[in-house]
Amino acid sequence: MGLFAKFMKETAGRAPSVQVGQQKTILESDLAALPASVQRYMRYMGVLGRPRDWSFRAGFTGRFKTKREAPWRPCEVWQYDVGSPITRLFYLRIFLGRVLPVIGRDLYYEGQGQMVVRLFDWVTVVDRRGLELDTGELVTYLNDLVLIAPSMLLQPNVAWRAGVDENSFDVSLTDAGRTVTARVSVDSDGAPVNFETDDRFFEETGAAERWRRTRWSTPRPRFEALDGRQVLARGQAVWHLPGVDLPYAEFDLVPGSLVFNVRPGQ
Repeated sequence: MGLFAKFMKETAGRAPSVQVGQQKTILESDLAALPASVQRYMRYMGVLGRPRDWSFRAGFTGRFKTKREAPWRPCEVWQYDVGSPITRLFYLRIFLGRVLPVIGRDLYYEGQGQMVVRLFDWVTVVDRRGLELDTGELVTYLNDLVLIAPSMLLQPNVAWRAGVDENSFDVSLTDAGRTVTARVSVDSDGAPVNFETDDRFFEETGAAERWRRTRWSTPRPRFEALDGRQVLARGQAVWHLPGVDLPYAEFDLVPGSLVFNVRPGQ
């Protein structure tokens, strides 16, 4: 079974039943209380004049490093995010060599994160849970929304603050009693140029303290106009380790794969 077919089948079984109501159209008045840099960002991303999104599904191809000394490997990704309840399902397939497929699944639901890695999709080699993953998955969900579905951030559980200058802002998301925060930098048009957070944890193999709070960023994303909004066309992720930056993921959007306001498994 291909990754997309597996993702769709398992998403339908794992994702929550979502409550979908009529979504209010976003107006200038909905942005008026936000910092100026946030308003510029929202306008650039094309949220005005359309209903607030409540979910999205997207596919990516690219390359991925499983650890700092590993080579780059080609990968395929599918993900599904929901606004209420906050849910993130992320599936990644890479090949170690020519014939050894590795499937990774990241899940955030009901305030809890989980990371599972399986060889051939039937031998589990990693199954991680805990406070570090709860926090890390939630802030990664926040990153998804900043770069892909910003109207999903126009909720009471999201707080905005002006940043260190006119081209930045801080955004915080609260779920299940946990709050994560990131700084977003934008250009003069409002396009995001970086997302940085200290609310992710790097797993250092063999370290006495396995999980270490580590700065994480998604710099230099590229956007393309589609149906009156800006959509993420290319992105990357970087760990900022002591003395060295470690880019480990580079993704390109699969054309036609980004769908908004879709139910689980559709």
